[in-house]
Formats: sequence, structure tokens, C-alpha cells
Amino acid sequence: MAKLYFNYSTMNAGKSTILLQAAHNYRERGMETYLLTARLDNRVGRGQIGSRIGISAEADMFDTNSDLYEMVQIRTSEGPFVCILIDEAQFLSEEQVWQLARVVDDLKIPVMAYGLRVDFLGKLFPGSAALLALADEMREIRTICHCGKKATMVVRQDQNGNTLTAGEQVQIGGNETYVSLCRVHWRKAVGE
Repeated sequence: MAKLYFNYSTMNAGKSTILLQAAHNYRERGMETYLLTARLDNRVGRGQIGSRIGISAEADMFDTNSDLYEMVQIRTSEGPFVCILIDEAQFLSEEQVWQLARVVDDLKIPVMAYGLRVDFLGKLFPGSAALLALADEMREIRTICHCGKKATMVVRQDQNGNTLTAGEQVQIGGNETYVSLCRVHWRKAVGE
């Protein structure tokens, strides 16, 4: 039975690594997958899903104008695949999450979305909010704060390591920009 899965966490929890491992496991058993990633995240390269541990794979890209249901239909005409794996799912729109729900319900293709739950201000991303509302199953991928507690929040830092408390919701970056923290240390970092 096909389902819509949302695998979420903070930065640096290994979401992309887990996605790439899942794709590898399917391929190893002779099953194809369809990989998608956000066009605006090109840290590893355009059309690439990459992990900090050095593994990567090619993927089709989506942006705010992409009709994911249509993209999946086109991809199905090119040959069979068993599931869809989506990296950077926080960048999906609410409409795109509904399109993915239709893929699951109407085309009977499982969708596994991986992304951040909240931004550096503690606010839900639109894609994440829609996935939290519509996903059949949700899985938290855990990482830890410097204190050893589970990290559930993330702060954005400037080039000098100062915590930023304002700015655009989306700013592409990695370890040089974002730090995952527990809620207590996040509140201290943002001055609450």
C-alpha cells in the first residue's frame, strides 16, 4: 500500500544520507527510484542530492512552479520505478504536497519526503507544515545539541558565529551557517 512519508529533522541529522541509502538499497535489489530535490539548493551541484559524508546521486529538480504530479506521470512513461524520494522537502509548496498525496492515492506510488521541520526562527516551513498535515507516516531523524540533548531547533549564524534573529526564511547553507540545538539552547542563542 502506497503512503506519503515525511522524514524530518534539524540540520546535519543525516536526512540526505538516509535518502541516498534507501535509493541504494532499492537499486541493489534491482528496483528503480525517482529522486527529486529543490532547484535552489545547489550546494553539491545542480540536480544533485549530496551528503556531508561524500555520497551523492543525480536527481530531477523542482521549484515553486513545478507540477509534481505531472513530473511523476512523465517519469512513469519513461520506465517503472517503485518509489519517489524527495530531498529538501521543506521547499515544497502546500499545493505540491497535495500533488504528492494524489501521486500516492491515485498512482499508488509511495513518496518519501525528507526535510527540515522548522526554520532558524522556530517557524514551520510551508512544505513541512503541509507534510505534517497530510503525511500518512512521520519519522523524526534525530541529532543532538552540544549539550547531548535531542536537537529540535536550528540557529543561523553570520560569518563571525553570531546568532541571527531576523532575515529571509530561506538561505542555503550548511555547517558554516546553521547549528542544531535543543530548545533550551536555541532560546538562549536567540535571546529569549
